Amino acid sequence: MGLFDKGVQKTKQNFFQKLSRAIVGKSKVDDDVLDAIEEALVSSDMGVDTTLKVIENLEERVERDKYMSFEELVGILGDEIFKLIDLDGKKDPVAFDFSKKPYVIMVVGVNGVGKTTTIGKLATMLKAQGKKVILGAADTFRAAAVDQLQIWADRAGVDIVKQDMGSDPASVAFDTVKAAVARGADVAIIDTAGRLHNRIDLMNELTKIRNVMRKVVPDAPHDVLLVLDGSTGQNAFQQAKEFSRATDVTSLAVTKLDGSAKGGVVIGIVDQFKIPIKFIGIGEGKDDLKIFDKREFVSSLFTIDDLKK
Repeated sequence: MGLFDKGVQKTKQNFFQKLSRAIVGKSKVDDDVLDAIEEALVSSDMGVDTTLKVIENLEERVERDKYMSFEELVGILGDEIFKLIDLDGKKDPVAFDFSKKPYVIMVVGVNGVGKTTTIGKLATMLKAQGKKVILGAADTFRAAAVDQLQIWADRAGVDIVKQDMGSDPASVAFDTVKAAVARGADVAIIDTAGRLHNRIDLMNELTKIRNVMRKVVPDAPHDVLLVLDGSTGQNAFQQAKEFSRATDVTSLAVTKLDGSAKGGVVIGIVDQFKIPIKFIGIGEGKDDLKIFDKREFVSSLFTIDDLKK
């Protein structure tokens, strides 16, 4: 089983079941087949705009090539999807630029998406790579968030900076970055509040955190990582929209795809917001956060051998 097969299996089964029913007995790709593909993509929560873009491109290729087999159709569909998520044209995923030290990551996202867990898994991954990591518990509105981050810090064997519940989040971020510099840490990961009262509050809080970190490291944060729950479909789109308005989101981590038939949300969000995915969560284990390889993801989603019956 490939790296992403586990994470996209339900999405894949849902898509191919609908596609197979539309194609059976057909000698060419007609409007019914294209309609079925459109329905399958929309039901995977790829989003209407992205789906229509795929269908338009597919129609052009069908018109040019006329007849194509099931395998050819799926291959072309995979090519079109890959084009949408291949934002930078890089062949291999590059997660971080460790020439910057400490490399500062500010992690944002609403409560319940797996934000703190993602930070813990990321710390575990980086520690295994030999990096010195320090965590900042700047989600001071919830005691549970600080406690959970402490558990992950202990589990990963990394340092953590925290203050009392209700403390100024920017103060925690400042202390974390300052400690990272003093201790020679490679990476500082700052957790932030999952939800504030409205977008203005959110924008002000994240801007304040960014500004105080820059008093220590002038170009911090180097990455603003937005964590989204892939199983929530269109809600994930809305969250991406709101956080993109509130701050300069530079990368995404999409969690909880393993239990969902809505894996198309990954494609739609990248296409609509032009923000690259760095990580994908495909399970509950501490090693189930993976660097996102777009080519391997598409290959896992559009490999038909195990589903063609």
